[in-house]
Amino acid sequence: MADPSDSTATEPPPDDVPDRPGVANVLQALNVRRNAAVGFAVGVAFTLFVVYVYVIVPDRSYSLGLWATLGFVLAVGTGLLVTAVLTAGSAVRRARELE
Repeated sequence: MADPSDSTATEPPPDDVPDRPGVANVLQALNVRRNAAVGFAVGVAFTLFVVYVYVIVPDRSYSLGLWATLGFVLAVGTGLLVTAVLTAGSAVRRARELE
């Protein structure tokens, strides 16, 4: 456990330490906000398609709560997967630009 009287734990960093870019700069450079918007739009569209094909057309008689829960999980999972793939592609393109 750290000693509260230890003054090194609360001292600001020295002036000769360069500022590091924050996480916000990395997120902006990789277009994560745009990738997330596209990813979750694809996730919702895919979920609506699946619900239409597997629930509405064959007229399934399962509970609405079950289908809503499964639809939510499918939309979020697909959205996260598409966002991760798009962000990885942005990272690869950015790395190639910096070479």
